[in-house]
Amino acid sequence: MKELVEKLIAESLEQLKNASTLPKETSLSFTVERCKDPSHGDFASNVALVGAKSAHLSPRGLAEKIISALPKHQLITNIEIAGPGFINFKLADSAHAAIVAKILSAGDQFGSQIQALPKRILIEFVSANPTGPLHVGHGRGAAFGSSLANLLEFSGHQVHREYYINDAGRQMDILAVSVWFRYLSEVGAPIPFPANGYQGEYVAEIADQLKQQFGKQFLRSEEEIFKEVTEKDEEKQIDDLIRNAKILLDRDYQIVFDAGLNTILEDIRTDLAEFRVEYDEWFSERQLSRKGTIEKSIQALKESGDISERDGAWWFHSSTYGDEKDRVVVRDNGQPTYFASDLADHQNKIERHYDCLINIWGADHHGYIARVRAGMQALKLNPEALVIKLVQFAILYRGKEKVPMSTRAGQFVTLRQLR
Repeated sequence: MKELVEKLIAESLEQLKNASTLPKETSLSFTVERCKDPSHGDFASNVALVGAKSAHLSPRGLAEKIISALPKHQLITNIEIAGPGFINFKLADSAHAAIVAKILSAGDQFGSQIQALPKRILIEFVSANPTGPLHVGHGRGAAFGSSLANLLEFSGHQVHREYYINDAGRQMDILAVSVWFRYLSEVGAPIPFPANGYQGEYVAEIADQLKQQFGKQFLRSEEEIFKEVTEKDEEKQIDDLIRNAKILLDRDYQIVFDAGLNTILEDIRTDLAEFRVEYDEWFSERQLSRKGTIEKSIQALKESGDISERDGAWWFHSSTYGDEKDRVVVRDNGQPTYFASDLADHQNKIERHYDCLINIWGADHHGYIARVRAGMQALKLNPEALVIKLVQFAILYRGKEKVPMSTRAGQFVTLRQLR
């Protein structure tokens, strides 16, 4: 009905232009809104208020002329001027009933639209590291991302729902070492657990599965494990333990690594499916490494002069593009950072011919926006194609006490518990 009122007003304005009441070139940007008070009618328009100057009339004077020129319509029973010049429209009872037939006819597609130029939209949401179960905070991001994707699709766009699996990099290595240390305890060789390891009970459950399947195959001595491991610096200590684990376990390291990744990822898939959140693609970060996409992005930045070496690490000059400071893309140990992977990921998405990239991030990623946009600009990608929506944290209380949430510390309320 709103569209009908807008159409009738537009026809009235054309009549006034033909009668020279309004200049021929007049183009009015007016609104038609629902009346806040039903006693005033069903719809109200400000067209006379915005057009009065062009007509050299008072708003109420122009409103009278607009009403006089309005075509008659059986679904509109009364039109009157209100206040300084608003035009109120009262609909016939049959107009309210007419929508019911449309709803019944359209079924599930009622309200959907056909876009003249539909966009190809990739929306990435949740994408939690597979280092632990999904918690209630992830559930909020899942609900928002899934709802937004559904609305965009319902509006006529081509929508691709993607979960980006962070299955490479340091956090996954920390998970693997955590599983290994719990496994060592399970097979009767308890050793001090690293302070920066993943503490949750789910890690012990994965370790027990390894014990059941492989026995003592991954057993190594404490002396070998802690050889040349720093004790004072917790971050350096976990990196040293990762190095030793890869050397000592050799090919078996991948078995331990995959046990943690696959178990947790399967739980994530199950939890989201039972939360009625579906994806078109689960995109693995390791694909970027295998295809050389990360190296390709880094090389492009080197060639454009947008990164330089300092103290053995490679730094992206993101401050040149509006970020607050420069960012490391390759650590001094030669390993690409998460930021480097993210740049490659966004380049990959653009190369897959999406018009719009929507990322749903947690509020703690607010400071990450500028550097990603800077990276896209440096890689000659359109930063305006990227839309980022931030989701605030879910805060739970037991009584008056705030419940802490930390995957690393094993403190959280899982999405599975919420369901």
